Amino acid sequence: MARHKSNAPPKLTQQPRKPQQSSGAERSALYARREAAKVLHTVLRGDAERRAVASIKSLVFSPSVRNKRGTFALVCETLKYLDVIKDVLEIANVLNSKWKRQEPLVYIICYDILFGKETPSIGDAEKFLMRRKDALLSGLATLLVRKKVKSVEELLDLSQLNGHIKQRYVRVNTLKMDVDSAVKELEKLYKVQKDETVPDLLVMPPGSDLHAHPLVMNGRIFLQGKGSSMVAAALQPEAGWEVIDACSAPGNKTVHLASLMKGQGKIIACELNEERVKRLEQTIKLSGATNIEVFHGDFLSLNPTDPSFAKVRAILLDPSCSGSGTITDRLDHLLPSHSADNTNYDSIRLHKLAVFQKKALAHALSFPQVERVVYSTCSIHQIENEDVVSSLLPLASSLGFKLATPFPQWQRRGLPVFAGSEHLLRMDPVEDKEGFFIALFTKTNNLDNPKASELPEGECRGRRKRFYPFLWPKVFFRAWNGRLHGSRR
Repeated sequence: MARHKSNAPPKLTQQPRKPQQSSGAERSALYARREAAKVLHTVLRGDAERRAVASIKSLVFSPSVRNKRGTFALVCETLKYLDVIKDVLEIANVLNSKWKRQEPLVYIICYDILFGKETPSIGDAEKFLMRRKDALLSGLATLLVRKKVKSVEELLDLSQLNGHIKQRYVRVNTLKMDVDSAVKELEKLYKVQKDETVPDLLVMPPGSDLHAHPLVMNGRIFLQGKGSSMVAAALQPEAGWEVIDACSAPGNKTVHLASLMKGQGKIIACELNEERVKRLEQTIKLSGATNIEVFHGDFLSLNPTDPSFAKVRAILLDPSCSGSGTITDRLDHLLPSHSADNTNYDSIRLHKLAVFQKKALAHALSFPQVERVVYSTCSIHQIENEDVVSSLLPLASSLGFKLATPFPQWQRRGLPVFAGSEHLLRMDPVEDKEGFFIALFTKTNNLDNPKASELPEGECRGRRKRFYPFLWPKVFFRAWNGRLHGSRR
């Protein structure tokens, strides 16, 4: 008797279907979105609270971020489209309370879904939003109709990006490599010129991408702008000196000091913020500098009369500022607070910054054996620059300081708002592609002046008297610091 042949597949004879495995590229994209979300969360929170945080570049190119190029591009693109993404999410109304608590990640994924080249396929957040892709696209179409435009590009204000063509600057870390060797190595990829102002600074064409270059990865060169590189060079610390970097993180200026000092002497690097201390320590380790001691604390808490600071000869003070001179370089122009309807800086915030800056500069000038103090900002505002210096001139003069002229060949000087402002240095956001400000205070410590012994005994003693710590007008300092009350960093 013939058996009836069934068309049904035999049971248990086929292997169960394995779930589709995610590719390496998908996993890499998933990880990049999470890293980008962390960076976006940090910068959006700092922007909302109007407080200084590390720049987008600094956060992305920290050692903890693996996929630097992908993460950087994703953060920047998401920020450019952020207003559109927010409007689309509001129109589509697809978020529940769970995902509203993870808005930075949602913004990143929505960028990929709406404007990115690849459609995300793995990850819980990705799957949630992909199931609502039609609603998101419909929300985008509705937004275009509401705004009476034909394309997404018309929604974006890209004018702030136009014309910003900035050369790439790299500073050679002479603790590990000489300048000529760096030039020879970098010329394999790009045209290289030596900067005319800073001896160890190199200039390359705009768009030169060196973030993954071996010389950057091993700390032989640092990606550092010209203004930032001029600060330590203006201080001109000598090998063997003891120097304080008052507001040190992320540490580029600190390790530049170490390089200028040939790794000799001692640098006390002060940083109050715990997360920024970690970044500072990473920068120091990368540089190979061994003469830097990190002080996790407030520079203002240091006692100038403490014997441990008796040999400090120079102080670099680059305090928290508005960052208004490096908005485009920092990519702060992409943040919500710099949108077209909010281009003016908060005057209250500027006032608070200036109060702290004055207090910090007064404190720097009060160290008895210090003979060189550099005050610098990456701000274009007079209130943070000339006004701070002008308000401290009486104190500086009483301590034997005077304004010196850093880089005398530099044409752009301080705003002519007080006598002596021609000694100050300014960089112009248009002409120099960044705004920077540098003031240099100097005094002659006769204890180290070889000509002091040639002076008549009475005159020599008279000049020395003002520099002895126990002869300071301490009451005056206490009163001064009390008047300059205000928020610290």
